[in-house]
Amino acid sequence: MALRAARAGAAVLLRAGLPRPGSAAELKSRGDYVTTTDRASEVAILEVLAREAPGIAVLAEERGGVRAATMWAVDPLDGTTNFTRGFPSVGISVALLDKGLPVAGVVLAPFLELEFTVARGQGAFMNGERLPAHRLLDPSGAVVATGFPFRNKKLLPRYLPVFRQALETFEDIRRAGAAALDLAWTAASTFDGFFELGLNTWDVAAGAALVIEVGGRVSDWSGGDRWIETGNILAGAPAVHETLLELAARSPER
Repeated sequence: MALRAARAGAAVLLRAGLPRPGSAAELKSRGDYVTTTDRASEVAILEVLAREAPGIAVLAEERGGVRAATMWAVDPLDGTTNFTRGFPSVGISVALLDKGLPVAGVVLAPFLELEFTVARGQGAFMNGERLPAHRLLDPSGAVVATGFPFRNKKLLPRYLPVFRQALETFEDIRRAGAAALDLAWTAASTFDGFFELGLNTWDVAAGAALVIEVGGRVSDWSGGDRWIETGNILAGAPAVHETLLELAARSPER
């Protein structure tokens, strides 16, 4: 069901195509854009969910919604800035949460022809093939993804020390601009970890479920379980996650 809903949104994105850089977008707040494609994708996704899972609450990026013990979390176009500039690192995320934790999820990258799916206890998959458990590795050889807190510069004093230490500690860092995809790629071991501050539930729920299902770890920056609420997330292979926790502990919340 989540996959059918996400595919309905993907079809909207593919019909629209990647726009030329500078195409029209509405500014919701500093650095936060929305396009007609975001809204059309969300409508298509919500129509499928309403038809196939009536009565389940929905929390969606554009229309909002309500939080409930059982709910869908929907991001119809993750990476809108990328989209408006013709950069294909663009995702769709649909997750089902129960008692505050994701139990199923889908992350699609329509322009990259990638589909990630997960159901708790039943495996995580990329394009229909089961993802293996996270490989063992020395964190010094890890490639870790991140996202900058560009919308909320007040988070920089906490973020920048961790970024600097991560660059010193790990082999390299990537910043592709779509958190749901970064987490999916972490589950697939394209990346070995991911860290960011101030995300939304719809950004992280499905991707984090993928990471957990392949044996990775997910927490907030204090090592707790409030990442769904706060959007402050550390995720990755166990050794990488442990290292990220150590780095975050040296940059206390201000």
